[in-house]
Amino acid sequence: MQRFRKTQAGFTMIEIMVVVVIVAILAAIAVPIYVEYVRSARSSEAKSVIGSIASASDMYFQSNGEWPSSVDDLEIEGELEVKQSTKNKWQFELQLDDQGGTIVATSTEEMAGGAGLIITFNRETGKYIGYGTKGEE
Repeated sequence: MQRFRKTQAGFTMIEIMVVVVIVAILAAIAVPIYVEYVRSARSSEAKSVIGSIASASDMYFQSNGEWPSSVDDLEIEGELEVKQSTKNKWQFELQLDDQGGTIVATSTEEMAGGAGLIITFNRETGKYIGYGTKGEE
């Protein structure tokens, strides 16, 4: 009588667990990087408009001898045009003076990242702080 050995195909529990652990480690590394990338991308629109506001504010000051108090002042003078879609996502506040001042963008409910996210541009240092920046507060 001959005995046939039955071979089993498939993976052992240990092999499956090793694969699960490797996938979990890769996810733990990739997810934070992806989240930071998304924040940076969402904030880039506001940063671009803030740069335009800073330049337009300089031109406004040269023409009027005073700093603008709002984005509306810049638009009325024809120094700046902000798309309505951007205005729907971000509110801009100007606090400018001869020493530099700040331009602050605050997200609204229509921004995909949520409302209340703040990006501040310091004109004196030329740096952004807040949402979507390295070391955000």
